[in-house]
Parts: sequence; structure tokens; C-alpha cells
Amino acid sequence: MSVIQPDLSSRPFQLTVERTMAASPSVLYQAWTEKFDLWFAAPGTVLMKPEVNVPYFFETHFEGERYPHYGRFLELRPDRLVKLTWLTGAGGTKGAETIVTVDFTPHDGGTQLRLVHAGFPDEESRDKHEQAWPIVLEQLDQRLAGGT
Repeated sequence: MSVIQPDLSSRPFQLTVERTMAASPSVLYQAWTEKFDLWFAAPGTVLMKPEVNVPYFFETHFEGERYPHYGRFLELRPDRLVKLTWLTGAGGTKGAETIVTVDFTPHDGGTQLRLVHAGFPDEESRDKHEQAWPIVLEQLDQRLAGGT
């Protein structure tokens, strides 16, 4: 199966966030492919199948506003890597199809998670995500540590 990657050559803005997580790579992989509504998406809004090239949709809700997210999985390596396109509206990627790559490396009984988000249309969009992703990953770590 051929997977067409978005052309990011005209959108060079990207960020990298790393965090040591308490959960195992297997649990984190599941969180990123099957359980988005447990830690990121608004419950009941997730339409997601962990299959390459299959579109997904979910919403986040923040301060009374809805934020739809769209994309598709580009690469899935169980317990090791999730690569997906990430598309949001005006407050996010401004309609640009960006790429999020999440690597899971076993580390001291947990996982070293490395997230690269590439293809932002401008510095403003990148900077907003650079502030948000560490908070989102902390939330993920806390939710998984709480047994949910």
C-alpha cells in the first residue's frame, strides 16, 4: 500500500518535545491509537481506527470552544512509533496538514517519549503547539499513572 506523505518543503517550522513517561511503550502506543478519548479528545467524539491511511476525527473542548482535529495514520509500529497527519483550524495548524511523529523507547521501567510535530505554516502556529504539547503529554502521563 502506498502512503502519500504531505509535502512540508514550504512549511519548515517544527518542534520537538521529549518526556520520560511512567507507562510502558505498549500502553502509550494504545493511548495514541485506540484510546484518545481517555486523555486528549472529548469523550464521544473519537472516530479512529489504528490503520495506515485510514482517516480519523476527534474534538477537543477548551474554554467552551470546540476544536476539531482530522488526519490519518502514516506509519504504525506497535509499541515503537506512531506517525500521523494532524490538521486543525484557525487556532491550531490553520488548515495545514502537519505531521506528528511519536517515538516510544523503553527507559527505566517506563518510556522515553519523543514527539516531533512538523509542517507548521508559520512560527505563531508552531509556538502555540510548542507551549501546548508539554502540557498534553503531562496530562497523558498523569491519566495513565492514575490507572485510567
